[in-house]
Amino acid sequence: MDHRLIEMLVCPVCKGPLEDRRNAAATGLPDRELVCPADRLAFPIRDGIPVMLANEARSTDAEGDAA
Repeated sequence: MDHRLIEMLVCPVCKGPLEDRRNAAATGLPDRELVCPADRLAFPIRDGIPVMLANEARSTDAEGDAA
């Protein structure tokens, strides 16, 4: 997905900025996600299309505990 398009997207929950995150294949997480640091939610990118639905997002709270 084009980086300029990703910069236009905002979190559907708080309307805040999103971070583009690439995950290692061994983690079991989607290869690429858009992460909202304020809400601690990660929205998957499937087949190059961001899934910007709150019920499809995963919580990143467990990542903060592990760090």
